[in-house]
Amino acid sequence: MNSNNTGLFAATEVGNTIGKEEYEEAVAKLRVELLNLQFDLQEADFSLIVVLAGDDRPGCADTVRTSDRPVLWHYWRRLPPHGRAGLYLGAWPAFVVQRAMAEKWSELEIDGALDHIERFEHELALDGTLLLKFWLHIPESELKKRLKGAKKESKKHWRFEERDWEILDNFDEFLRVVERTIRRTNNPDTGWNIIESTDQRYRNLTVGRHIAEALKNRLESGPPVPPATATSVPSSTGQNVLDQIDLTAIVPAEDYKKELAKLQARLNGLSRSLVDAGIACVMVFEGVDAAGKGGAIRRLTAAMPIQSVRVVPIAAPSDEELARHYLWRFWREIPAAGKIVIFDRSWYGRVLVARVEGFAEENEWQRAYEEINDFESILDQAGIPVIKFWLQIDADEQLQRFESRAETPYKKYKLTDEDFRNREKWDLYQQATHDMITRTSTSYAPWYLVAANDKRHARLTVLRTVCKRLEEKLDDVSKRDRKKDKDKKRKGK
Repeated sequence: MNSNNTGLFAATEVGNTIGKEEYEEAVAKLRVELLNLQFDLQEADFSLIVVLAGDDRPGCADTVRTSDRPVLWHYWRRLPPHGRAGLYLGAWPAFVVQRAMAEKWSELEIDGALDHIERFEHELALDGTLLLKFWLHIPESELKKRLKGAKKESKKHWRFEERDWEILDNFDEFLRVVERTIRRTNNPDTGWNIIESTDQRYRNLTVGRHIAEALKNRLESGPPVPPATATSVPSSTGQNVLDQIDLTAIVPAEDYKKELAKLQARLNGLSRSLVDAGIACVMVFEGVDAAGKGGAIRRLTAAMPIQSVRVVPIAAPSDEELARHYLWRFWREIPAAGKIVIFDRSWYGRVLVARVEGFAEENEWQRAYEEINDFESILDQAGIPVIKFWLQIDADEQLQRFESRAETPYKKYKLTDEDFRNREKWDLYQQATHDMITRTSTSYAPWYLVAANDKRHARLTVLRTVCKRLEEKLDDVSKRDRKKDKDKKRKGK
């Protein structure tokens, strides 16, 4: 172990202390100031998030947990709404450090995890969140002193865990990982505050003052101006990717019935295997109004175990949802292991409806492409396949279906004035769809464009695609498990 720290934390190891009387007087004033600022925050259009992490683990009450969902799921689903504050103890920075140490991650693996964290924090900041991050640092000598002291005194021993001793035993490596984490995520809008934690009075007062000053400045100055973004670039050929879909494809009724039965039987077996293997799956259905999303979804769910599949219909956001980042309501719905969630409309509303109807500023929907790509990448890396469909019909077919709905009693509820208003913006929606597909069709979450003028053709196409993707996922997992078994046997020898 090296007790002479010359790295990122050297400047903090100066032995800052505060006397008891000075501390009590300062804290009394600070409490009043923070209380008043919290009342002011309630009327603001942004939220406050405070992250406390550090090698002084008892000082920040580290509460990192893992589960079968992506790590960031824990934090997305607990985001405070506008006007509220959230305190995260340990949180995503501690998770990366602990996992990297425990599993001996390479620098490449550490950077991969930090890429997602960096974008996550940047997305919060761009959405208006005031994000304050504190790393509570104690020198190696002080950590050693505390651990030995706690070992002798049973009243203090409970505050430390086995991993605190592991940090001490590997202090140089621990600092290396921490420094990499802090440097990579220390950006202008989401910077770190490194606080010496040797003296608890100094630590508590310094953190409180930082929070009060940052919150006061934000309330007085307002949110930072978001950076400019590139405007939409049309296809170099002047064509829309949707023009490539052959809408004349038709499946005869007799062929449809036979093929439907075969595909649903195949899907039933695959979905049960998915459950047995503990693999979650996310499906996304988008498309032109009246393209037949609901009918395609019903043919899928009819073949799946009812206790394992859930359909999430997406409508206009509620007040609760509008008070948070637009991805919040979708992160909450991410399925656990062995579960399947089907989104009828999705996060792509940010670059479709919100764009065309003006519900989002241009800089907001422009940056959403990369935010969505990162979201889906996180799901993919967590082992959750994302299967996305765009169902396309032409304008004439849409009008015919609207008229049919108007004349059919049990379908009238599907038709609204909004459908006809959207129809008047057909070209705008088609261009927005082209941009969406070209910017968010990735190797890990490609778009499947489905010709839907003929409903039978569309439903069979969706079923075949889902079956193929699930077979590929199950095969990949099987290969991975076989490789793990071989590696175990090799190590045993």
